Amino acid sequence: TKEERIKYGKVIYDQVCTACHLGQGQGIPFAFPPLAKSDYLNADTDRSISAVVHGLAGEIKVNGKVFNSVMPQLGLSDESIANVLTYVYNQWENNGTEVTPEMVKAVRDKGAPPAQGGAH
Repeated sequence: TKEERIKYGKVIYDQVCTACHLGQGQGIPFAFPPLAKSDYLNADTDRSISAVVHGLAGEIKVNGKVFNSVMPQLGLSDESIANVLTYVYNQWENNGTEVTPEMVKAVRDKGAPPAQGGAH
């Protein structure tokens, strides 16, 4: 269920994501973008899934601010990615999306977008 995804997703967030995006998803100015109230996150679920699946490098704009750092591939399973993104989407005034393992698999199967330079 969505509630279970959120519960399991919080555990993954606390273990994997908090170091850079911090406990309330506020990010670190000029280094790591916020996940809280994130226009980047809320605008495109597949793009957000891709960032977690493939990693992300290069310039992005989040909530009007430019970030240019690297998010590594985290090596998480489709289920774990679905859970952690469902958690993030249901916190901090984000749009409440539920991400499923099938959605993650579809993005993974497409491969990394060219702008990200493939696997890191």
